[in-house]
Amino acid sequence: MTITKYSIEKKQKDDNKNKAPYFGARHVQCILMFFGLAAAYAQRVNLSVAIVAMMDKSSANPDFEEFHWSESTKSYLLSSFFWGYFVTQIPGSQLAHRFGGKITLLLGIVLSGLLALFSPLGVHLGNWQVLFGLRLCQGLLQGSTFASIHTLLSKWILPEERDTLGTFAYTGLTFGSVLMMLVSGWIASSSLGWPGTFYFAGLFSIIWGIVFYVFGANTPRDYKWMGEEERLYIEAAMVTTSKPEPEHATMKTPWLKIFTSLPFWVLLLAQCAYAWGFWTMITEIPSYMKSILKQDIQSNALMSAAPYLANILLTFVFCVLAGFLIKRGCTSANTSRKLFNTIGFWVPIVPLILLGYLPADQSALALTMLVIAVGVSTAGNLGFLINHIDLSPNFAGVLMGIANCAANIMSLLAPLAVGVIVTDANNVDQWRIVFYNASGMYFVCNLLFILFGQTKIQSWNYPKTHDLQRDERDHLSLET
Repeated sequence: MTITKYSIEKKQKDDNKNKAPYFGARHVQCILMFFGLAAAYAQRVNLSVAIVAMMDKSSANPDFEEFHWSESTKSYLLSSFFWGYFVTQIPGSQLAHRFGGKITLLLGIVLSGLLALFSPLGVHLGNWQVLFGLRLCQGLLQGSTFASIHTLLSKWILPEERDTLGTFAYTGLTFGSVLMMLVSGWIASSSLGWPGTFYFAGLFSIIWGIVFYVFGANTPRDYKWMGEEERLYIEAAMVTTSKPEPEHATMKTPWLKIFTSLPFWVLLLAQCAYAWGFWTMITEIPSYMKSILKQDIQSNALMSAAPYLANILLTFVFCVLAGFLIKRGCTSANTSRKLFNTIGFWVPIVPLILLGYLPADQSALALTMLVIAVGVSTAGNLGFLINHIDLSPNFAGVLMGIANCAANIMSLLAPLAVGVIVTDANNVDQWRIVFYNASGMYFVCNLLFILFGQTKIQSWNYPKTHDLQRDERDHLSLET
């Protein structure tokens, strides 16, 4: 490509930069990712709600088989998905980087959805051992989910829209959890019984897969229903961040530079702190409220879903606010990431600590504190969760795979740590240690993110040859 031709093409892209439709193909892709993540999380949480009816048929439709499993067996089953999920985080990110996010996301969710459909038959034929194996395989298949989403977002979402559209896509996680919580009781009590919760999650995933296969795409160039103006608009915004697609698939991952990058390490710590605090709130605070405050929110589907509903609602509020501030020039991308990460990490500290000091007759206030803590934490998604793309659009999926692998360890360790600290569920002083521990991690890791976090594209995002060519080409085009 000659300098003149490149300059003309660049000028054409610049001329089209403000002509993209308000709602276009990039929004369609985000909606598809939203429902894909909802399907993935529906598969994750369906066993949590189904296992109650599986072990006590009087709590749902009594016409279905009942299993007399021990509490330890129940714990094995509930954790089985995450052991498989942990194993394929980094390998899955490499597959997404190599083959594109569409195929890895599609296969991961659809194949695990098929396993969900076979779960009722599997547990009938082979008891908990077969169900354990199926859940383990589902986790293995879904290990590339987050990396695939990040890989797709890095190709579709403009830098100024990352915190809004990117965060919206990830809200599908919460939506899928809420959806299963709200419909699971009705399904288990219907003629479908507890197997219906598996069928619902599986069919949801397969239907999504069909739609995504038709309308999903790795890049704007692969999307045949896209207008030329929007394609040029996106490519113009990506010209300084992404490597040309034909070469992208052969780029080697700069492992050493990634693991010696300070901005990435503080991002990883922030993601680990978020996972620790979030899973502590979701999995352990209901037990605290039952043991200390004598309020069993797990027995009420609406009360159980209330923190998630607040999370979804506030996600949209924060997305609108972030977009407004950036478009008005009130905040830069760097300031926006740190501002909303601070809101998501430091604001929940107050209700978390207050939970440990509320009297038993203030259970309603305690639930309010939980709703605030879980709901406001979603602001962190506009901070650390999309910072991987800021640091390296070409390796965003790889960065997410590494960070999510570490965060998944935190998700497993958080409940175990509570079990070590809380030896007496009725001892409020032990529970206060749990809350102070989570709050401390929130505070320290966000402080590090504020001090050392960046949104500047790192030099290792490009191979050396491409970096030199890019700098020379940009310099010459400016001279022309």
